[in-house]
This record gives sequence, structure tokens and C-alpha cells, in this order.
Amino acid sequence: MTTSMSPPRPTDLLVPAVPEWKASAGAARIVGIGTANSGHSYSQRELLDIFKITDPKVRSVFLNSAIERRYLTIPPRDEEGTCLPEAQGELLAKHKRLALDMGARAVRACLENSGLALSDIDYLCCTTTTGFLTPGLSAHLIHEMGILPKTSRVDVVGMGCNAGLNALNATASWAVANPGKVAVMLCAEACSAAYVIDGSMRTAVVNSLFGDGAAAIAVVAESPDAAHTPSDPPAASAGPKILGFASHLITDAIGAMRYDWDEEQGKFSFYLDPHVPYVVGANAEQVVDRLLAGAGLRRSAISQWLVHSGGKKVIDAVRVNLGLTRHDVRHTTGVLRDYGNLSSGSFLFSYERLMQEGVTRAGDYGVLMTMGPGSTIETVLVQW
Repeated sequence: MTTSMSPPRPTDLLVPAVPEWKASAGAARIVGIGTANSGHSYSQRELLDIFKITDPKVRSVFLNSAIERRYLTIPPRDEEGTCLPEAQGELLAKHKRLALDMGARAVRACLENSGLALSDIDYLCCTTTTGFLTPGLSAHLIHEMGILPKTSRVDVVGMGCNAGLNALNATASWAVANPGKVAVMLCAEACSAAYVIDGSMRTAVVNSLFGDGAAAIAVVAESPDAAHTPSDPPAASAGPKILGFASHLITDAIGAMRYDWDEEQGKFSFYLDPHVPYVVGANAEQVVDRLLAGAGLRRSAISQWLVHSGGKKVIDAVRVNLGLTRHDVRHTTGVLRDYGNLSSGSFLFSYERLMQEGVTRAGDYGVLMTMGPGSTIETVLVQW
């Protein structure tokens, strides 16, 4: 367990000092976390060999990504080891299989961490962008896992890497409206089911970055009647309260991150504009300052920063623009190194590492930030 003190943070003069804001008694609290990945982890060099990538420019993109390993489900290969093309229907089937498997394992791990059972779940929110299912992933999980059929559910589809905080907003709101009941949010992204392999630089950037992963958290709001609270989750005292959200849509960059149809390939293809890191970085301050202004806080009051592991340039741009230290984003960069970009669930992998680190103290504030298509920045303020 790491117990080293965090380095001092730069003084923040952008938000005026006002009396500290306190959460309401009914605020939702994160009481557990669980994660899962697909079957096998590959180094970037192994992936270059598997996909037989020889173009020096493409190889450079892979090897200079600050990513060491990623979990992926490689396409079937022929006798010579060449990866066979996968039609869109095959990719959708892969998405369903991986999302169900990883999602179920992440939910079970979350419940174990929370001291809860499947029968305790009252609300299930599932987030994904890497495939489409009707009925949604939530219905399939309820059926496959034996979650009670009366469970309320919602599916958040197509919002991309920022979607985890959009879904957490809905999940926390439901928990506050239903105090004492258990809400579970799951982010399940089978990025292996969203790959196009065509040798272009456009797809090379995407293919060098994303990995498979799922993460789930359990959220409970305090109940005036303790008798209505299901078991006393052992992690409840350690998990933070959710204090408020702030969003920002960068309307001038609505097409900078998108998932659109590739006529030539006959499948969907993800696109990342090379200017995304700088656009996101340039807009990070205003949304964070708005989030903190509502609580009467300065950035220097924030002890923990959990930023989406969107990529090396994105993380650096956000860090520089917000005046953060490398220590502040240690879990963000660590998750990128070990898993790549896990889309909507990346920030929860960082949250899990922070909780395992055991350095948070009662009263500490934290900011969680995700970025994705729109282009959108989502933030949430929490307090332990």
C-alpha cells in the first residue's frame, strides 16, 4: 500500500474563496467498485506482429503511445497467422459476448467489494458504445445473472468515453430519489468489436489506443430510516459522497470524435481528430472551475484527481491546463499504461486503484473527469 504524501499543489487564484460548501444529508455515496477485462493482454509490440504492421509511421504511433499492454480479443487467424476480416454482424456478436462476460464479472466484483448480493440491486444502469443490443445490455445481464426481474434499468448507448459520468449522474439521481436502495452502474466496452483494420493512419491511431474492459460501481443514498438500508456495506465508510456535476459541450468540435459508417469496409469506424487533445485541454479549466465554484472551492482544495485515460497527449493537455502534477494523474497514466483507453470505464479503473492505495482521508475532495464525443467534458465533485 502506498502511503507517501502527495506533493504540494500550485495555488489556484481563479475561483474566489468562499465558505466551504457541505453536501446534503441525502447525497449518494459510492459504496463499491469492481472491474474486469477480456481474456488476454498483449504488449504493443506483440500487436504489431500479430497484425503484421510494418509501416514505420504506424509502428511509431503504437510504440510512442505510453501504453505497454492492452486486453483485446484478436480476430480469428488463418494458417499463416493472418488476421481474418470480421463483418459488422460478427463484430456485434463479439460485442454481446464480451460485454456480457466482462460486465457480469465486474458487477459480481463490485457487489463483493460492497458487501452486497445480487438480490440487493434495485437499479441497473449499463453504458456502452462498442456495440448495439435490443433489448439492451441491462436486460441481458438481468436474465443471465439472475438479478431480480423487478429491477429498474436504463441503457446509455453511443455517448463514448465521457458516458460513464453521464450515467453516474442518472444513477446518483435515482439513488437520491430512492434512499436506502442500491443502484449499480456498469460501463462495458468491448473495443475489440469496434476495430477496422485497413492500414490507414486514421485507423492506426484508434487501433493503437483502445482496449477491452468493464467497471461497475454501487451507489446508495442515505436513508432517514436506517431499517430500509440493505446490509451495511463495509466499503460505505470509505467511499465518497457525490456532491455535484458539471458538463461542457465543445460545439465547435462536434465532429472531432465520432463513430460513423465506413462504406468501403462495410462497418462502423471510429475517428479521432488529431487536434482533440488541445481542444479538450483548452476547455478543461472552465468546466472544472464551474464545478468547484458551486461548492465554493479552489482547485488547490482538491486532493484527488481522476482523469479519463484518453491518451498521452490528452492527459498532458488536461494536466498542464489545470496546473496538475504528474502525481495528481498517477492513476490515470497507470491505467493507460496497463490497459490502454478503456472508453467509458477508464476513470473507474483509476478510482479502483485510488481506493486500493488507501491514501484518502475523511473530508478529502476529489474531481473525476471524462472526455469524449460531442466533444464533451464531464466532471463530478466527490468527498470522502
